[in-house]
Amino acid sequence: MTSEFTQNKLAKSVVKLGLNTIQRHIFICADATKPECCDKAASIEVWDYLKRRLRELKLDQPTIKRPSCIFRTKANCLRVCHSGPILVVYPDGVWYHSVTIEAIDRILTEHILGNQPVQDYLFLTHPLAK
Repeated sequence: MTSEFTQNKLAKSVVKLGLNTIQRHIFICADATKPECCDKAASIEVWDYLKRRLRELKLDQPTIKRPSCIFRTKANCLRVCHSGPILVVYPDGVWYHSVTIEAIDRILTEHILGNQPVQDYLFLTHPLAK
């Protein structure tokens, strides 16, 4: 059974993080315990850049002009284990390989803002079922 204290903390997290306004969720493998798909330092650099760019573009929180937001999660491993870092955008189900800072810029501009997946890095499209 969930306590009232826990429910209140969870409700505050929903508001603070904008969880009820998420339009897309970006997962990227970075900082793997046993890096196999890419250099660990490079994956952390790409992760840090993704976080910074989402903030700079004001995509990480809902605004009056844009009532939705883009959520991001660093995954230890997305189990592809080569051609990384690997990034996936849900609910679109678009999987990208060899993600670099340049790729992040293109993914955010072309896919997230422009709704056009970036073919140069895409290796699978498998949207979530409706």
